[in-house]
Amino acid sequence: MQVTQTLDEGLKREFKIVVPASDLDARLNERLDTLKDRVNINGFRKGKVPLAHLKKLYGKSVMAEVLDQVVAEANRKIVDDNGLKLAMQPKVKVTAEDEPDEQKAVLGVIEGKHDLGLTVALEVLPKVDLKDVSELEVERLTAEVAEADVDEAVERVAKQNRAFAAKDGAAALGDRVTIDFVGKIDGEAFEGGSATDAPLELGSNSFIPGFEEQLVGAASGEEKQVSVTFPAEYQAAHLAGKDATFDVTVKGVEAPGELAIDDEFAKSLGMESLEKLKEAIREQIAADYARISRQKVKRQLLDGLDAQYAFDLPPSLVEQEFDNVWRQVVADLARQGKTLADEGEDEEEAKAEYRKIAERRVRLGLVLAEIGDKHEVKVADDEVTRALVERARQYPGQEQQVWDFYRNNPDALAELRAPIFEDKVVDAILAKAKVNERSVSKEELLSDPEADEEAAKDAAKAKSKAKPKAKKAKKADAEPAADEAGSAEA
Repeated sequence: MQVTQTLDEGLKREFKIVVPASDLDARLNERLDTLKDRVNINGFRKGKVPLAHLKKLYGKSVMAEVLDQVVAEANRKIVDDNGLKLAMQPKVKVTAEDEPDEQKAVLGVIEGKHDLGLTVALEVLPKVDLKDVSELEVERLTAEVAEADVDEAVERVAKQNRAFAAKDGAAALGDRVTIDFVGKIDGEAFEGGSATDAPLELGSNSFIPGFEEQLVGAASGEEKQVSVTFPAEYQAAHLAGKDATFDVTVKGVEAPGELAIDDEFAKSLGMESLEKLKEAIREQIAADYARISRQKVKRQLLDGLDAQYAFDLPPSLVEQEFDNVWRQVVADLARQGKTLADEGEDEEEAKAEYRKIAERRVRLGLVLAEIGDKHEVKVADDEVTRALVERARQYPGQEQQVWDFYRNNPDALAELRAPIFEDKVVDAILAKAKVNERSVSKEELLSDPEADEEAAKDAAKAKSKAKPKAKKAKKADAEPAADEAGSAEA
């Protein structure tokens, strides 16, 4: 096997490999020799079939297997001899002397007419010179759980679990009505605008603005026509801003029971006492605060890493990540029934912006992978199993199918492993970085400065020109691609 490097440009490499036909024939004969002891051919005793006859019967199929083996060996030799870390699987093209057509070249090699020529094109991962992570400085926000928030949450739980009882007379705010309804625009029923036996608590603001108020005073058995206007920013673009009428039949009216927040109420929820219920809710709120705080710290950390590193990126990885990002953007717009034009955004400008996000993701993924490798971050099998169990629980009734899917698809299982690896690497960095804690109010903790900034810009532009602003992708949406962040560990 003769290997010659023909290209060394940036992260691109190309090699020319030549395997003489005589070597291929020797490999073929060796494989056929092991085959003769396993096949039964009429007229021959097992193990006594002449090699020439075996070659006539099985030569082409076995030679195809030999070629697969040779290609795999060639790829390994290139990687091992040159100490390469591949960004993607190599692209291999079979060539033969005086035969430009690849399919004919392959056929000629199988038939033993040509030496095997391989052109192997590949992209390598860039060398990442790691910076000192102790130079990174981030701020961790913390917020105390206020008793008022706990009490509010308890009251919310109580209202959600409050019993309702049938009542005579007209429905009032706070009552629950059971209704059938058919929504129409310009006299025609529209998709998704109808329901049967739908429960609706009046005053909950869970329906279109103005809908619930028009049912106040309605009695069981009464039919009403409700007129509303869909909000201009309604998620279904084909309904946004449209006037609609709903033919409503009130099938029942129920009044809420007493809102008793006491030990008996807590016991009805499986808790020992009201104090234990409050304790559980307090812990849940604290856990939510901790999760949000970590998200903000992680965003700062990723921004800091992004500012520290600049290196060439494998084009194929960037293109792959961009395709993933753009596919999601298009799918989200399609679900809303919108286009980029509806958002006031130019497609080419949008693609350029999302490509920057893809580049950031790949770059951060490579940096995190290298840091993880340096700190010997590993993901244990039981951690992946726990993640798989959690994923299966998200699909009640289909747990076994989900489990089988991931267990039978290594790539899918790697998608579960990658975010675990990424979080472990983030923890390893935070353990060495300078982390400043600052106590803040709940409002500041829950705020999103970037979203607030975008909203302010939108408001300013709206005043100057009546044109919607294209939605900008936030850095928060530009975290590293999970498969890249986990590539070194995997």
